[in-house]
Amino acid sequence: MEEQKLTKSRHKKNKHTDDLIDHYWGSIDYVSGLIKASEIKAGLILSFYGILLNFTYNYLETVLAEAANKPFLYILLAVWFLCTATSIYFSVRCFMPKIEAKYDKNIFFFGDVISKFGNVKEFSKTFHEISSDEDQLFDQLGQQIYIISKIASYKFSCVNKALRFLAIGLLLLIIIMGSYSILSA
Repeated sequence: MEEQKLTKSRHKKNKHTDDLIDHYWGSIDYVSGLIKASEIKAGLILSFYGILLNFTYNYLETVLAEAANKPFLYILLAVWFLCTATSIYFSVRCFMPKIEAKYDKNIFFFGDVISKFGNVKEFSKTFHEISSDEDQLFDQLGQQIYIISKIASYKFSCVNKALRFLAIGLLLLIIIMGSYSILSA
């Protein structure tokens, strides 16, 4: 009877631990997906600029000829160019690797695995020890979730800035095209 209670208690604890591990890894997968999503959005912004800049390049000479007599168009073009360059800058920054190195060593961070745990055998032993101790394991997983969340937040911040400058640039482009149409008529 006592043995059955102990077995049930272990089963509940193991089931709870399994659920927690799934929860932690699910969180890591979710945040990793957010990082990928931010990079896809930045890529789409850059692709859009490829099309937009090709289009504007074809009409640039005509607009610049008209702007020679109208400094207002030059100013609008300069501001549009700055918005476009800034948006592209933030889109590219989203792709830049962002490694957070000011934290404790972590068995789930690839940089630490190869640089802070010794050779392959030492790492394997440490990995097993930490994985066998629930408190250490959940601490390491929790730290990893925090660090990759910070990276995801940074990348989405870059995408948001790129989108804002894209919107301002598109508005300016509409104003430029409207001004050009009015001035050339």
